[in-house]
Amino acid sequence: MTQKIHRESLKNAKRIVVKAGSKVLVQRTGRPDKRRLGLLVDDLAKLQNGGCEVAFVSSGAVGAGLDALGMKTRPKAMPDLQMAAAVGQIRLMSIYDELFSQRACRVGQVLLTYDALKHRERHLNARNTLLNLIANRIVPIINENDAISTEEIKFGDNDVLAALVAILVDADALVLLSTTDGLRDSNNARVSYIEEVDDDVLGLVADKQDKLSTGGMASKLKSAQIAARNGVPVVIANGRKTGVLTRIFEGKNEGTLLFPKESNISKRKRWIAFFNRAEGHLVVDDGAADAMAKGKSLLPVGIRAVEGAFKIGAMIDVRSVGGKHLARGLTAYSSEEISGLMGQKTSGKSGVVIHHDNMVIL
Repeated sequence: MTQKIHRESLKNAKRIVVKAGSKVLVQRTGRPDKRRLGLLVDDLAKLQNGGCEVAFVSSGAVGAGLDALGMKTRPKAMPDLQMAAAVGQIRLMSIYDELFSQRACRVGQVLLTYDALKHRERHLNARNTLLNLIANRIVPIINENDAISTEEIKFGDNDVLAALVAILVDADALVLLSTTDGLRDSNNARVSYIEEVDDDVLGLVADKQDKLSTGGMASKLKSAQIAARNGVPVVIANGRKTGVLTRIFEGKNEGTLLFPKESNISKRKRWIAFFNRAEGHLVVDDGAADAMAKGKSLLPVGIRAVEGAFKIGAMIDVRSVGGKHLARGLTAYSSEEISGLMGQKTSGKSGVVIHHDNMVIL
Protein backbone atom coordinates (compact mmCIF):
# COMPACT_ATOMS: atom_id res chain seq x y z
CA MET A 1 0.00 0.00 0.00
CA THR A 2 2.84 2.41 0.88
CA GLN A 3 4.47 1.85 -2.49
CA LYS A 4 1.20 2.45 -4.33
CA ILE A 5 0.64 5.74 -2.50
CA HIS A 6 4.18 6.88 -3.28
CA ARG A 7 3.85 5.85 -6.92
CA GLU A 8 0.56 7.76 -7.17
CA SER A 9 2.23 10.84 -5.68
CA LEU A 10 4.54 11.04 -8.72
CA LYS A 11 1.49 12.15 -10.72
CA ASN A 12 1.77 15.47 -8.88
CA ALA A 13 5.46 16.06 -9.71
CA LYS A 14 5.81 19.40 -11.48
CA ARG A 15 9.59 19.91 -11.62
CA ILE A 16 11.39 16.86 -12.95
CA VAL A 17 15.05 16.06 -13.57
CA VAL A 18 15.79 13.20 -15.96
CA LYS A 19 19.24 11.70 -16.53
CA ALA A 20 20.11 9.38 -19.41
CA GLY A 21 23.37 7.45 -19.51
CA SER A 22 25.58 6.86 -22.52
CA LYS A 23 24.34 3.34 -23.19
CA VAL A 24 20.76 4.64 -23.38
CA LEU A 25 21.68 7.27 -25.97
CA VAL A 26 24.36 5.88 -28.27
CA GLN A 27 25.15 2.88 -30.40
CA ARG A 28 28.00 0.49 -29.62
CA THR A 29 30.40 2.69 -31.58
CA GLY A 30 29.45 5.72 -29.50
CA ARG A 31 27.51 7.30 -32.37
CA PRO A 32 24.29 8.97 -31.11
CA ASP A 33 21.31 6.70 -31.79
CA LYS A 34 18.93 9.21 -33.35
CA ARG A 35 15.94 6.86 -33.31
CA ARG A 36 16.31 6.17 -29.61
CA LEU A 37 17.01 9.84 -28.89
CA GLY A 38 13.82 10.74 -30.73
CA LEU A 39 11.75 8.38 -28.56
CA LEU A 40 13.26 9.80 -25.38
CA VAL A 41 12.69 13.38 -26.54
CA ASP A 42 9.07 12.43 -27.28
CA ASP A 43 8.65 11.56 -23.60
CA LEU A 44 10.49 14.65 -22.34
CA ALA A 45 8.55 16.98 -24.67
CA LYS A 46 5.25 15.40 -23.61
CA LEU A 47 6.06 16.21 -19.97
CA GLN A 48 7.22 19.73 -20.82
CA ASN A 49 4.27 20.53 -23.08
CA GLY A 50 1.91 19.01 -20.51
CA GLY A 51 2.84 21.65 -17.94
CA CYS A 52 5.80 20.05 -16.14
CA GLU A 53 9.16 21.77 -15.77
CA VAL A 54 11.89 19.50 -17.15
CA ALA A 55 15.67 19.52 -16.81
CA PHE A 56 17.62 16.89 -18.73
CA VAL A 57 21.07 15.59 -17.72
CA SER A 58 22.57 13.92 -20.76
CA SER A 59 25.65 11.73 -21.08
CA GLY A 60 27.00 10.69 -24.46
CA ALA A 61 29.29 13.57 -25.45
CA VAL A 62 32.53 11.61 -25.07
CA GLY A 63 31.08 8.62 -26.91
CA ALA A 64 29.85 10.83 -29.76
CA GLY A 65 33.28 12.43 -29.97
CA LEU A 66 35.06 9.08 -30.05
CA ASP A 67 32.89 8.04 -32.99
CA ALA A 68 33.53 11.30 -34.83
CA LEU A 69 37.27 10.97 -34.28
CA GLY A 70 37.36 7.30 -35.29
CA MET A 71 38.52 6.14 -31.83
CA LYS A 72 37.28 2.62 -31.04
CA THR A 73 37.79 2.59 -27.27
CA ARG A 74 37.60 5.17 -24.51
CA PRO A 75 41.11 6.62 -24.04
CA LYS A 76 42.70 6.88 -20.61
CA ALA A 77 44.65 10.08 -21.21
CA MET A 78 42.77 13.16 -19.98
CA PRO A 79 43.66 15.37 -23.01
CA ASP A 80 42.17 12.76 -25.35
CA LEU A 81 38.97 12.52 -23.29
CA GLN A 82 38.68 16.30 -23.25
CA MET A 83 39.17 16.43 -27.01
CA ALA A 84 36.47 13.80 -27.56
CA ALA A 85 34.09 15.68 -25.26
CA ALA A 86 34.67 18.98 -27.08
CA VAL A 87 33.91 17.37 -30.44
CA GLY A 88 31.02 15.20 -29.22
CA GLN A 89 29.17 17.86 -27.26
CA ILE A 90 28.53 19.87 -30.43
CA ARG A 91 27.20 16.83 -32.27
CA LEU A 92 24.94 15.85 -29.39
CA MET A 93 23.47 19.32 -28.86
CA SER A 94 22.84 19.74 -32.57
CA ILE A 95 20.71 16.59 -32.52
CA TYR A 96 18.85 17.65 -29.36
CA ASP A 97 18.14 21.11 -30.76
CA GLU A 98 16.64 19.57 -33.89
CA LEU A 99 14.58 16.94 -32.07
CA PHE A 100 13.16 19.24 -29.39
CA SER A 101 12.38 21.95 -31.96
CA GLN A 102 10.30 19.45 -33.92
CA ARG A 103 8.23 19.01 -30.75
CA ALA A 104 7.77 22.75 -30.06
CA CYS A 105 10.30 22.82 -27.20
CA ARG A 106 13.23 25.15 -26.74
CA VAL A 107 16.50 23.95 -25.20
CA GLY A 108 19.55 25.53 -23.62
CA GLN A 109 22.94 24.02 -22.84
CA VAL A 110 24.44 24.17 -19.34
CA LEU A 111 27.89 22.66 -18.73
CA LEU A 112 28.92 22.30 -15.09
CA THR A 113 31.97 21.27 -13.10
CA TYR A 114 32.16 20.18 -9.49
CA ASP A 115 34.36 23.20 -8.86
CA ALA A 116 31.58 25.54 -10.02
CA LEU A 117 29.08 24.13 -7.52
CA LYS A 118 31.61 23.98 -4.69
CA HIS A 119 32.03 27.75 -4.45
CA ARG A 120 28.96 29.30 -2.86
CA GLU A 121 28.59 32.32 -5.20
CA ARG A 122 28.98 30.25 -8.39
CA HIS A 123 26.71 27.60 -6.87
CA LEU A 124 23.95 30.19 -6.49
CA ASN A 125 24.61 31.55 -10.00
CA ALA A 126 24.23 28.05 -11.46
CA ARG A 127 20.99 27.58 -9.53
CA ASN A 128 19.63 30.92 -10.76
CA THR A 129 20.55 30.14 -14.37
CA LEU A 130 18.79 26.77 -14.27
CA LEU A 131 15.71 28.16 -12.55
CA ASN A 132 15.47 31.01 -15.04
CA LEU A 133 15.65 28.61 -17.99
CA ILE A 134 12.96 26.44 -16.41
CA ALA A 135 10.76 29.45 -15.61
CA ASN A 136 10.93 30.48 -19.27
CA ARG A 137 9.84 27.04 -20.48
CA ILE A 138 13.32 26.19 -21.80
CA VAL A 139 14.62 22.67 -21.19
CA PRO A 140 18.16 22.86 -19.77
CA ILE A 141 20.33 20.10 -21.25
CA ILE A 142 23.02 19.60 -18.66
CA ASN A 143 26.32 17.79 -18.80
CA GLU A 144 29.63 17.87 -17.03
CA ASN A 145 32.06 20.18 -18.79
CA ASP A 146 34.34 17.29 -19.76
CA ALA A 147 36.31 19.46 -22.19
CA ILE A 148 37.95 21.28 -19.25
CA SER A 149 37.33 18.96 -16.29
CA THR A 150 40.20 17.24 -14.53
CA GLU A 151 40.05 14.50 -11.91
CA GLU A 152 40.17 17.09 -9.13
CA ILE A 153 37.03 18.90 -10.32
CA LYS A 154 34.96 16.05 -11.80
CA PHE A 155 31.66 14.86 -10.36
CA GLY A 156 32.71 11.28 -11.06
CA ASP A 157 29.77 10.47 -13.32
CA ASN A 158 26.50 11.99 -14.43
CA ASP A 159 24.43 10.05 -11.87
CA VAL A 160 26.02 12.19 -9.16
CA LEU A 161 25.59 15.30 -11.29
CA ALA A 162 21.89 14.52 -11.79
CA ALA A 163 21.32 14.09 -8.05
CA LEU A 164 23.03 17.42 -7.34
CA VAL A 165 21.02 19.17 -10.08
CA ALA A 166 17.80 17.77 -8.58
CA ILE A 167 18.80 19.24 -5.21
CA LEU A 168 19.94 22.49 -6.81
CA VAL A 169 16.60 23.20 -8.51
CA ASP A 170 14.34 21.78 -5.76
CA ALA A 171 13.03 19.04 -8.03
CA ASP A 172 9.88 17.07 -7.23
CA ALA A 173 11.35 13.91 -8.76
CA LEU A 174 14.52 12.51 -10.32
CA VAL A 175 14.58 9.73 -12.92
CA LEU A 176 17.84 7.90 -13.65
CA LEU A 177 17.54 6.07 -16.96
CA SER A 178 19.64 2.97 -17.48
CA THR A 179 19.57 -0.06 -19.79
CA THR A 180 18.01 -2.25 -17.10
CA ASP A 181 14.57 -2.00 -15.54
CA GLY A 182 15.85 -0.92 -12.13
CA LEU A 183 17.57 -2.92 -9.42
CA ARG A 184 17.44 -6.73 -9.59
CA ASP A 185 17.34 -9.07 -6.57
CA SER A 186 19.25 -12.34 -6.14
CA ASN A 187 16.62 -14.13 -8.26
CA ASN A 188 16.97 -11.50 -11.03
CA ALA A 189 13.49 -10.16 -10.27
CA ARG A 190 12.96 -6.40 -10.39
CA VAL A 191 13.01 -4.64 -7.02
CA SER A 192 10.15 -2.17 -7.41
CA TYR A 193 10.58 -0.24 -4.14
CA ILE A 194 13.34 0.43 -1.60
CA GLU A 195 13.22 2.59 1.50
CA GLU A 196 16.95 3.13 1.89
CA VAL A 197 20.20 2.33 0.11
CA ASP A 198 21.94 0.18 2.71
CA ASP A 199 24.55 -2.58 2.57
CA ASP A 200 21.88 -5.19 1.79
CA VAL A 201 20.68 -3.23 -1.24
CA LEU A 202 24.22 -2.51 -2.47
CA GLY A 203 25.01 -6.20 -2.05
CA LEU A 204 22.57 -6.98 -4.88
CA VAL A 205 24.66 -5.02 -7.36
CA ALA A 206 27.17 -6.67 -9.66
CA ASP A 207 28.30 -3.87 -11.96
CA LYS A 208 30.52 -4.46 -14.96
CA GLN A 209 32.81 -1.89 -16.55
CA ASP A 210 31.85 -0.62 -19.99
CA LYS A 211 34.17 0.84 -22.62
CA LEU A 212 31.95 3.89 -23.20
CA SER A 213 30.18 4.64 -19.91
CA THR A 214 31.51 5.28 -16.40
CA GLY A 215 28.48 4.75 -14.16
CA GLY A 216 26.54 1.64 -13.14
CA MET A 217 23.82 0.47 -10.77
CA ALA A 218 25.94 1.07 -7.66
CA SER A 219 26.51 4.65 -8.81
CA LYS A 220 22.81 5.12 -9.46
CA LEU A 221 21.84 3.81 -6.03
CA LYS A 222 24.34 6.01 -4.22
CA SER A 223 23.27 9.03 -6.24
CA ALA A 224 19.62 8.20 -5.57
CA GLN A 225 20.38 8.16 -1.86
CA ILE A 226 21.92 11.65 -2.09
CA ALA A 227 18.75 12.98 -3.72
CA ALA A 228 16.45 11.11 -1.34
CA ARG A 229 18.24 12.52 1.70
CA ASN A 230 17.22 15.92 0.36
CA GLY A 231 13.58 15.00 -0.08
CA VAL A 232 13.63 14.09 -3.79
CA PRO A 233 11.93 10.81 -4.88
CA VAL A 234 14.05 8.82 -7.36
CA VAL A 235 13.12 6.22 -9.97
CA ILE A 236 15.76 4.08 -11.68
CA ALA A 237 14.24 2.75 -14.91
CA ASN A 238 14.94 1.39 -18.39
CA GLY A 239 15.59 4.28 -20.76
CA ARG A 240 15.30 2.04 -23.81
CA LYS A 241 11.67 1.28 -22.98
CA THR A 242 9.30 3.38 -25.09
CA GLY A 243 7.09 5.68 -23.02
CA VAL A 244 8.80 4.87 -19.73
CA LEU A 245 8.75 8.48 -18.47
CA THR A 246 5.07 8.86 -19.30
CA ARG A 247 4.28 5.68 -17.37
CA ILE A 248 6.34 6.73 -14.34
CA PHE A 249 4.48 10.02 -14.03
CA GLU A 250 1.15 8.30 -14.52
CA GLY A 251 1.95 6.48 -11.28
CA LYS A 252 2.62 3.12 -12.96
CA ASN A 253 4.94 0.51 -11.42
CA GLU A 254 8.05 1.14 -13.49
CA GLY A 255 11.66 0.60 -12.42
CA THR A 256 12.86 0.90 -8.84
CA LEU A 257 11.46 3.70 -6.67
CA LEU A 258 13.37 5.17 -3.74
CA PHE A 259 10.99 7.42 -1.83
CA PRO A 260 12.53 9.86 0.67
CA LYS A 261 11.78 10.47 4.28
CA GLU A 262 11.06 14.04 5.29
CA SER A 263 14.02 16.39 4.97
CA ASN A 264 14.38 19.75 6.67
CA ILE A 265 17.97 20.51 5.63
CA SER A 266 18.39 24.18 4.70
CA LYS A 267 19.75 25.07 1.26
CA ARG A 268 22.99 26.29 2.80
CA LYS A 269 23.47 23.05 4.72
CA ARG A 270 22.70 21.06 1.58
CA TRP A 271 25.57 22.93 -0.06
CA ILE A 272 27.83 22.04 2.87
CA ALA A 273 26.84 18.38 2.90
CA PHE A 274 26.64 17.44 -0.76
CA PHE A 275 28.35 20.02 -2.97
CA ASN A 276 31.79 19.96 -1.34
CA ARG A 277 34.62 17.49 -0.98
CA ALA A 278 36.41 17.20 2.33
CA GLU A 279 39.93 18.59 2.48
CA GLY A 280 40.70 16.74 5.71
CA HIS A 281 39.25 14.81 8.65
CA LEU A 282 38.90 15.15 12.39
CA VAL A 283 38.53 12.17 14.72
CA VAL A 284 36.42 12.87 17.82
CA ASP A 285 35.56 11.02 21.00
CA ASP A 286 32.11 9.76 22.03
CA GLY A 287 31.38 12.86 24.09
CA ALA A 288 31.90 15.15 21.14
CA ALA A 289 29.85 12.85 18.90
CA ASP A 290 26.92 12.93 21.33
CA ALA A 291 27.13 16.71 21.66
CA MET A 292 27.10 17.25 17.88
CA ALA A 293 24.12 14.90 17.51
CA LYS A 294 22.25 17.15 19.96
CA GLY A 295 22.98 20.27 17.89
CA LYS A 296 26.12 21.45 19.70
CA SER A 297 29.24 22.85 18.07
CA LEU A 298 32.52 20.93 17.92
CA LEU A 299 35.04 22.06 20.54
CA PRO A 300 38.78 21.28 20.73
CA VAL A 301 38.37 19.19 23.89
CA GLY A 302 36.62 16.37 22.00
CA ILE A 303 39.10 16.09 19.13
CA ARG A 304 41.47 13.12 19.17
CA ALA A 305 43.23 13.34 15.80
CA VAL A 306 43.68 15.56 12.74
CA GLU A 307 44.12 14.06 9.28
CA GLY A 308 45.17 16.08 6.24
CA ALA A 309 46.42 19.64 5.77
CA PHE A 310 43.80 22.38 5.39
CA LYS A 311 43.27 26.09 5.93
CA ILE A 312 40.67 28.10 7.85
CA GLY A 313 37.29 27.84 6.17
CA ALA A 314 37.97 24.44 4.61
CA MET A 315 35.29 21.75 4.36
CA ILE A 316 36.22 18.85 6.61
CA ASP A 317 34.66 15.58 7.68
CA VAL A 318 34.25 14.49 11.30
CA ARG A 319 34.56 10.83 12.20
CA SER A 320 34.33 8.73 15.33
CA VAL A 321 37.27 6.84 16.80
CA GLY A 322 35.77 3.74 15.17
CA GLY A 323 35.75 5.38 11.72
CA LYS A 324 32.03 6.22 11.46
CA HIS A 325 31.28 9.31 9.37
CA LEU A 326 29.47 11.67 11.76
CA ALA A 327 29.36 15.14 10.26
CA ARG A 328 30.73 17.62 7.75
CA GLY A 329 31.38 21.30 8.23
CA LEU A 330 33.44 24.45 7.70
CA THR A 331 36.36 24.75 10.09
CA ALA A 332 37.23 27.94 11.96
CA TYR A 333 40.85 26.74 12.38
CA SER A 334 43.60 25.37 10.18
CA SER A 335 44.80 21.79 10.60
CA GLU A 336 47.99 23.08 12.22
CA GLU A 337 46.05 25.14 14.77
CA ILE A 338 43.71 22.25 15.61
CA SER A 339 46.67 19.93 16.18
CA GLY A 340 47.90 22.34 18.84
CA LEU A 341 44.46 22.81 20.43
CA MET A 342 42.91 19.33 20.44
CA GLY A 343 42.06 17.96 23.85
CA GLN A 344 42.02 21.44 25.41
CA LYS A 345 38.96 22.96 27.06
CA THR A 346 39.62 26.52 25.88
CA SER A 347 41.38 28.28 23.01
CA GLY A 348 42.61 31.71 22.04
CA LYS A 349 39.74 32.29 19.58
CA SER A 350 36.06 31.53 19.94
CA GLY A 351 36.64 28.07 21.35
CA VAL A 352 34.60 26.52 18.51
CA VAL A 353 36.30 24.46 15.79
CA ILE A 354 33.12 23.89 13.75
CA HIS A 355 30.07 25.96 14.68
CA HIS A 356 26.76 24.08 14.55
CA ASP A 357 25.47 26.60 11.97
CA ASN A 358 28.29 25.47 9.67
CA MET A 359 27.84 21.74 10.31
CA VAL A 360 25.65 18.98 8.90
CA ILE A 361 25.12 15.77 10.89
CA LEU A 362 25.34 12.76 8.58
